[in-house]
Amino acid sequence: MTSTTEIPRPTTAGLPAPRGPLSEAVIALLCAEHDDGLATAVAVARSVVGDADPYGDDLQLALHCCYELHYRGYPGVDDDREWDPLVLGVRRELERAFLAALRRDVDAGDDVAGEVAALLVEPVGPGAETGVSHHLRRDGELWQLREYVAHRSIYHLMEADPQAWVIPRLHGAAKAGLVSVEHDEYGGGDPARMHSQLFADMMAELDLSTVPGHYVDAVPAATLAEVNLMSLCGLHRSLRGALVGQFAVVELTSSPGSDRLVRAMRRLGCGPASIRFYDEHVEADAVHEQIVRRGVLDPLLAAEPELAADVVFGMRASALLGDRLSALVLDAWSQGRSSLRRPLAEVSR
Repeated sequence: MTSTTEIPRPTTAGLPAPRGPLSEAVIALLCAEHDDGLATAVAVARSVVGDADPYGDDLQLALHCCYELHYRGYPGVDDDREWDPLVLGVRRELERAFLAALRRDVDAGDDVAGEVAALLVEPVGPGAETGVSHHLRRDGELWQLREYVAHRSIYHLMEADPQAWVIPRLHGAAKAGLVSVEHDEYGGGDPARMHSQLFADMMAELDLSTVPGHYVDAVPAATLAEVNLMSLCGLHRSLRGALVGQFAVVELTSSPGSDRLVRAMRRLGCGPASIRFYDEHVEADAVHEQIVRRGVLDPLLAAEPELAADVVFGMRASALLGDRLSALVLDAWSQGRSSLRRPLAEVSR
């Protein structure tokens, strides 16, 4: 049942604009200065969460705002709100709705080797090359490339951070293997080579804002959902297998897509900083593929074979959400319109 309780209007500068009653209540919860404001926001959030589309703008933005407390936070929001029991209680209800939808829509399985083998096969032939990177390589336009980068900025400006949550949840060889990949993601100790910094350099060269979260208001729910899955799995020990599965999908499949994006950027006349980010991933992720397969997945499943179903779930959930975003973007572009909620021309730097 939708609540009609009026939420006190807090100062929300620096936070995204709400997209419905649920995200409005969560933003109010993060900013509430008094107990009565907290209680009212919690009551409203709990009264509307059951009506929200688990993949929709309202719930995904609400969940994104809750997770952001575990990363950079928001100006004016107390850092202690990160572990506030009321915030965590609401976040848990959002997570349950999202996770239930994913488990409903993802086929169960436990054949990790079969899943990996399928991921390593690049589809070829008529009708097979349909993804965003294929489109950009063939005949994408510069405005479409810039939109794609804006979508990806929600994750890549904090690249590898969600996966870092799983490190203390692993042990032995699987932990060592994952840390070796993460070490590369963070530039091998060189801040200028951190993948998040390389992405920021690309954004600057493409005349996009490099401020983390700048494009949250512009991106659709499908973009937020991909990153929310990473945070959801990373922050729950019970989902550690799913997080490894999600990470495996990225590392096993990104090298060919990155190569296509390099070719797209060269065709469009992009500069060296733009090309460098994806060029780095062509080589690095080819190496990471072997480490993830032999150094993470194999020892993890040898030590904890019961996690196989979770690993497959993480792989398939990641693919499901990636396909949803790809379909949304390509459908918009096929109609000559922006794939963002607000075109980049309307988003100030």
